[in-house]
Amino acid sequence: MKHTLLIKDWLGSFLSLLFPRCCLVCGRPLAKGEECICTMCNINLPRTNYHLQEDNPVEQLFWGKVPLERATSFFFYRKGSDFRQILHQLKYGGRKELGATMGRYMASELLPSGFFKGIDVIIPVPLHKKKQQLRGYNQSEWIVRGIAAVTGISVNTESIIRRKNTETQTRKSTFERWENVDGIFELHSSEHLQGKHVLIVDDVLTTGATTVACASALMEVQGIRISILTLAVAE
Repeated sequence: MKHTLLIKDWLGSFLSLLFPRCCLVCGRPLAKGEECICTMCNINLPRTNYHLQEDNPVEQLFWGKVPLERATSFFFYRKGSDFRQILHQLKYGGRKELGATMGRYMASELLPSGFFKGIDVIIPVPLHKKKQQLRGYNQSEWIVRGIAAVTGISVNTESIIRRKNTETQTRKSTFERWENVDGIFELHSSEHLQGKHVLIVDDVLTTGATTVACASALMEVQGIRISILTLAVAE
């Protein structure tokens, strides 16, 4: 057994020399124990720290639209920033494991603040089945895997479905974004969510239109309470 482990370590080191794992942000080779982004880039990640701020800008974005317990985003998504590669590779580069890694990073930092206190279940914003088949995965589900690994909170991917395959929101105006997601989600076997505190998780927050549409569908459940968490928020 010990001999086998030594061979695996040697082989891993040899492969790392030939095909070094590189930081998604700066492109430098990752050291042993680093995942996806290097320690320096992790330190420099433009964190919002909104989870430490009552009535923070993310919560304010939902005022008058969804009654919330709390809401936050982990880091700022800025045009031209090297950190945009995290979301780009997660959504379009096939790097689904990046979602779980960033989910763990995010949950580990938010956990001491009490952000997850009282939350019963986590629900990732669903993709339409055709879009998920094309991409091969739902990036929000992978973020949730990382969060659940740290918090131990159960995950629900069955109670809400996306019944409309909408166009991408990327180049739409604010009004068009809201119009594009109107009524796209519906509940499915949600009885066990009654009276529960649900955390909705998505990858990036822009106008909040998609998240509000998801939350609005969930608000049909009796006694439900809702919080929202996204990996990033656009500036």
